[in-house]
Amino acid sequence: MAESVMFHFDVDGESFESAGEASIVVKKRLRQLGLAPDIIRRVSIAMYEGEINMVIHANGGTADVEVTPEEIIIVLADKGPGIPDVDLAMQAGYSTAKDNIRSLGFGAGMGLPNMKKYSDSMEIDTTVGVGTTITMKVKL
Repeated sequence: MAESVMFHFDVDGESFESAGEASIVVKKRLRQLGLAPDIIRRVSIAMYEGEINMVIHANGGTADVEVTPEEIIIVLADKGPGIPDVDLAMQAGYSTAKDNIRSLGFGAGMGLPNMKKYSDSMEIDTTVGVGTTITMKVKL
């Protein structure tokens, strides 16, 4: 692949049914680009976790994916409440999800830890009351 390929998605914050649609489309497109299955798996997991977080906590947002010859860059942005304590939020099992979300099988507190685990780098830019932008990179 000689040049970058970009994908943009709007993540609907109203529906768990549509959460994950962007990661499914990206998975298909990365396969079409001939990328290695382990790379596709890592990107899909990291993106899915981010999409679910946007639905649970931020009423949706946007997902932008850039595939370059060197890496895949995933930028997830929302205008949600922001993350008051990033260090706490990064602890496996910590969650601010409400009980009704947990009863659906979401909100186990593994979203951010899994996003970090399955990407080569992850940056969180968050402001309480303004929103959060997470940038993840997966090297090719």
